[in-house]
Amino acid sequence: MDTVQDQVFVEYIVKAIVSKPEDVSTERTVDERGVLITLRLNPQDMGYVIGRKGQTARAIRTLLKIVGAKNNARVNLKIYEPEGSRPTGIPSYANDTSVVDDLKI
Repeated sequence: MDTVQDQVFVEYIVKAIVSKPEDVSTERTVDERGVLITLRLNPQDMGYVIGRKGQTARAIRTLLKIVGAKNNARVNLKIYEPEGSRPTGIPSYANDTSVVDDLKI
């Protein structure tokens, strides 16, 4: 069985949903806690990978855990966020308008 199958899987999924697939890269490290895949991508594509309220990132992590379980490994995904990529003092949910999107006013 291919030991980097999980890493290839993450790259395949993420490259399919971002606008700049050439900027997608992963780093795979193994320690006593399991496998950690660190995902790096173009900051402009961060929203595509994280999704609304983190749904896309959560779905990728769930699928990745299934791939890891198939190979008897505990696999986690870390999405690298460079310093300064999010404005300070503004929570990530500040621009979420989903609560009022369906109001019929």
